[in-house]
Amino acid sequence: MEFLAFRQTEDIAYITLNNPMEFNTLSMKLLEELDVLLKDIAAKREVKVVVIEGSEKVFCAGHSLREIESKTENEVLKLFQTCQVVMRTMREIPQLVISKVRKAAVAAGCQLVAASDMAIASDEAKFATPGINSGLFCSTPAVFLSRNIGRKKAVELLFTGNFMSAEEALQHGLVNKVVPVELLDEQTEKLAKDVTKQSLNIIELGKRQFYQQINMEDFQALNYSTEVIALNTKHPDAREGINAFLEKRKPVWNDTKKPVL
Repeated sequence: MEFLAFRQTEDIAYITLNNPMEFNTLSMKLLEELDVLLKDIAAKREVKVVVIEGSEKVFCAGHSLREIESKTENEVLKLFQTCQVVMRTMREIPQLVISKVRKAAVAAGCQLVAASDMAIASDEAKFATPGINSGLFCSTPAVFLSRNIGRKKAVELLFTGNFMSAEEALQHGLVNKVVPVELLDEQTEKLAKDVTKQSLNIIELGKRQFYQQINMEDFQALNYSTEVIALNTKHPDAREGINAFLEKRKPVWNDTKKPVL
């Protein structure tokens, strides 16, 4: 891989955006590599959490304005459609995706954080959607940003282009935790391990249920979720988990199986 680095530690996969000379911009090549890698991780089912991280100096500066300027309208459309595919892949893989943000996450970099299932930031991180400053409104980052934080704060970020601190990002719901920069690695691993103790099958089931119901009307969501949980009770991992609870022991998950739901 040219623009990504990959390592695996037990049940956790780490994907590092690795193009620091261009501030880890989401170029077509990087996006294509990321999509292939995520789909490979999903198919192998060897890990339960995927951590996406940047470099020491930047998480991700979004799309490259230089690349956008050099392309035709159809080529630019393909670039953004490829980014859309990556966002969908992140949503559809069975693993939980955690963005680990050490420094700045800007524009589509902020979108990447917002599209992740969880995010953890250092106290030196900051977030912005400053496309409007260049006459290019952050339309695609606005989608996930506005689904993470309140409407007025989203509008402020999108129309001023100003940065939001890590603490503000925590306050407004863009990230789960803010930790001292020197503890970021340790605390990210801890957060990931809080997930990896679970069954991958049930993580996948729960991830699908959560995102399916979240935009439904209350009782439509409840009806759908009632069906899901009823089927869930007969899943082999649910039976194992219930028996382990009753027998006061740790469950033994069969993560090689795909969920029945």
